[in-house]
Amino acid sequence: MPTSVLLPGISQRRCNTARLEIAYLEAGNEGPALILVHGNCSSSLFFQDLMLALAALGYHVYAPDMRGYGDSQVLPIDATRGVSDLSDDLASFAEALGLDSFYLLGWSLGGNVAMQYAIDYPGRLRGLILEATGSPFGFGGTRDANGRPVWPDFAGSGGGTANTEFVQRLAAGDRSAEQGSPRAVMNNFYFKPPFRVAPEREEIYVSGILSTRTGPGNYPGDSVPSPNWPYVAPGRQGVNNALSPAYLNQAALVDLSPKPPILWIHGADDQIVSDTSFFDLGYLGQLGIVPGWPGVEQYPPQPMKTQIRWLLERYRQQGGVYHELQLANCGHSPHIEQPQQVLEAMRDFIAAHV
Repeated sequence: MPTSVLLPGISQRRCNTARLEIAYLEAGNEGPALILVHGNCSSSLFFQDLMLALAALGYHVYAPDMRGYGDSQVLPIDATRGVSDLSDDLASFAEALGLDSFYLLGWSLGGNVAMQYAIDYPGRLRGLILEATGSPFGFGGTRDANGRPVWPDFAGSGGGTANTEFVQRLAAGDRSAEQGSPRAVMNNFYFKPPFRVAPEREEIYVSGILSTRTGPGNYPGDSVPSPNWPYVAPGRQGVNNALSPAYLNQAALVDLSPKPPILWIHGADDQIVSDTSFFDLGYLGQLGIVPGWPGVEQYPPQPMKTQIRWLLERYRQQGGVYHELQLANCGHSPHIEQPQQVLEAMRDFIAAHV
């Protein structure tokens, strides 16, 4: 990684785990351990300012790159396991570093990875922080709060739903500001316009997005045709298929014992994880952007935040604890758009659940 993308006080390291070689960023050298897991089409580079702020508060912070992102090893994702390839990678990372108890933050896709880690490795988390997390019932293809599928083949989810032009621009390393470029997508959807980061940060974040490896085994994954609108169903490889409700259902979170405390942080104006998501074909069909939409009775927009809240309320009813922080005038990246509020919420949450 070029040193120009690393901020002073951030170190990049590598470790060989039982599953793959993982590149990660580190800040601080003492205090409670905290692992941050990035989202789709991003990398650990998006966390640097948060890491420095947390280190200044006395935490030892790690931010690994997932397989196929950043500088970690590029390996395919078996989507039929949901995000378990990624949560197992996270477990191997924690074990390689000797971390048997830590706090875990997952942002967007990273939130799904964090929930899966909590499910698959119970008793290891001191606290779980979900930042703009994806729905526990995946992305696309479900119709109600408890994640019932629209179609039996989960059409409208998976690798075939990604924007082809965006995938091509990713693969080409496009750093332009043209419409449809990674930079434009970030500024229009990762953040709530007109929010913009400083130019030097923007270049770092674009580098993080462009580290995403494209192809059938990684982003976005493969797909198969469907007789059901929008005529594409999930394949079996790659990250977007891992997020398909065909393979991802994290309702088992409510059955955990012990139950780690949960903090859910999200922006009120998130356009990616939303009940009206601009990345959900059901909503885009309703807007007339994707033709042939069969109507709200057959294919409603996925109620993503409603699904998250439904699960967390059940978690509470089953004896768990969760706190919610919804930030006004904030999009999909609270730790960048409203860093002080996120930092204070994390500090208070960890202090309350030492």
